[in-house]
Amino acid sequence: MSTLSALDTAAAVRRGDLFAREAAEQAIARIEEADPRLNAVAGRRFEAALAEIDAGLPDGPRTGVLFLVKGLGTQGSRLFSSVVSTVDSELVRRRKRAGLVILGATNTPEFGLNASTEPQLHDLSRSPGGSSGGSAAAVAAGLVRARARDRRRRLDP
Repeated sequence: MSTLSALDTAAAVRRGDLFAREAAEQAIARIEEADPRLNAVAGRRFEAALAEIDAGLPDGPRTGVLFLVKGLGTQGSRLFSSVVSTVDSELVRRRKRAGLVILGATNTPEFGLNASTEPQLHDLSRSPGGSSGGSAAAVAAGLVRARARDRRRRLDP
C-alpha cells in the first residue's frame, strides 16, 4: 500500500487511475472509524462532498484531492456545536474551483481564543497543541490521504 501526495492524487484522478468518489468513500470510512478517538473532525459534509463529486469536479490543479478545512471560529465551541455554515468563504470557493473535495472542518480551540486545541466540546487527555490541533491529528492519522495499491484503478480500504 502506498499513499499519494496531493499532486499525485490529482494526476491519478485526471488519468483515471484513481476514482475521486472511491477515495472519498474510503476517507469517510477512515474518519468514521478513527475520529471517535481523535476528535479531529468537528464538522462533516460527507454527503455534500459526494454529491459534488457525482456532479463533476472542476478541472483544476487539485482535482479529486481530499481536504479538511480548518474550522476556526465556531467549530470548537459548545455553544455553536450544531451550526453548519451554509455559505462558502472566498478561500473555500477558491479551493473548490481548484478541484479540492472538502469533507469537513477540523477541530480548533473554542472561538480560536486559545493557542492550543483543547476545546471543551471535544475534551481529550492529550492534545497536539496549537490552534490547528484537529488538522494535526487528521494529518498524523492520514484521514484524507489517498491510498493506492496499484495502477489498476483500485484503492486499499
